[in-house]
Amino acid sequence: MARRILSGAAALAVAALVMNPSAAEAAPPGTKDVTAVLFEWNYASVAKECTSTLGPAGYGSVQVSPPAEHIQGSPWWTSYQPVSYKIAGRLGDRAAFRNMVNTCHAAGVKVVVDAVVNHMSAGSGTGTGGSSYTKYTYPGLYSSYDFDDCTAQVSNYADRANVQNCELVGLADLDTGESYVRGAIAGYLDDLLSLGVDGFRIDAAKHIPAADLADIKSRLSNPGVYWKQEVIYGAGEAVQPGEYTGNGDVQEFRYAYDLKRVFTNENLAYLKNYGEGWGYLSSGSAGVFVDNHDTERNGSTLSYKDNATYTLANVFMLAWPYGSPDINSGYEFSDPDAGPPSGGAVSACWQNGWKCQHAWPEIKSMVAFRNAVRGEAVTNWWDNGGDAIAFGRGGKGFVAINHESGSLTRTYQTSLAAGTYCDVQSNRTVTVNGSGQFTATLGSNTALALYTGRTSC
Repeated sequence: MARRILSGAAALAVAALVMNPSAAEAAPPGTKDVTAVLFEWNYASVAKECTSTLGPAGYGSVQVSPPAEHIQGSPWWTSYQPVSYKIAGRLGDRAAFRNMVNTCHAAGVKVVVDAVVNHMSAGSGTGTGGSSYTKYTYPGLYSSYDFDDCTAQVSNYADRANVQNCELVGLADLDTGESYVRGAIAGYLDDLLSLGVDGFRIDAAKHIPAADLADIKSRLSNPGVYWKQEVIYGAGEAVQPGEYTGNGDVQEFRYAYDLKRVFTNENLAYLKNYGEGWGYLSSGSAGVFVDNHDTERNGSTLSYKDNATYTLANVFMLAWPYGSPDINSGYEFSDPDAGPPSGGAVSACWQNGWKCQHAWPEIKSMVAFRNAVRGEAVTNWWDNGGDAIAFGRGGKGFVAINHESGSLTRTYQTSLAAGTYCDVQSNRTVTVNGSGQFTATLGSNTALALYTGRTSC
């Protein structure tokens, strides 16, 4: 989860059990692999956004914040301290959740749920759905016997037992080695599947043994359901992301960390072999992102506060053929604990602090680009040795990014067919000649993107 709560979002992975790895998919089911992560949006607002923006833009999935009943309070992280598995959180009740799933499906958008199954709450009280609880006692669901014996906080990432049996930031750690606990978690996920959910991001998956997650997944009504797991890489740590790829996708945090370093301190030219060439997980198992709700708050990645640099990093991620991308879409904050504006109700983008990165024109336009060039290899790479790069995606698309301090004019060689294309970054037309070349000027911190099927602006 993150912060004082969980470690961050974990993992929706994609299909497949450890016992049946051939069932795994490289992305959420279907041909559209971009997920809009509408962090702390309430379900009524998500439903509207699926219809108005996500479906028309070509997003394949929307990821929603945890629906389970949780502790009361305004901070965002209260959503990551469940007290029951009822759909009764701040973001909406069961009816609102069901309507959201149905509405998004009607718009052609699949629904992924951020699932908190490593732990329950800290403290005691009454949850958002009226359930009374104390730490280790959740009436009708769990008792003290269902939690791990270690009640100290996780403190030593070189010790597997400490990481997976002790308490993440003081939260009651479920004993996922226990059959009853596995069944209860599977029951929660199955309930969500019964409402039409298409996949899960398993929060704090690193703190759950991969074999336990495989057993839980095997119990589901659809054991091949897509999921991606939050397993944060740490050099030399006892638990490594590669252990979890048999269960589904794993979020590749190194991708986001390194993008920040390259875009802020190094040269974009270094990105020529980005992905597996950098020692990351295989592309078909990797969930990638520029930032998520945890990393934008702890500063380990770029965030909306980085303005044009952040935008260009998202353009690169969507143009580059590695992993399945998440677009983080949250809200402005100065206090990293602050909960969502208006309790999660989004009346309009770019109002009341809602950043709506998924709808920024430069980012949104690249979703259709990615869908159009799917399956095409990188071609016609060019760089200036510094912070200007360009590359094609076979004969279906071409992108140029200028992260230099001044404008850049040059003639680019592409594999595109001759004709007129719309640069979806500037909404200007570009003419490609019979040799696959075009000449363009890019201002500082801008990009250009052309793809087949988009010939006019």
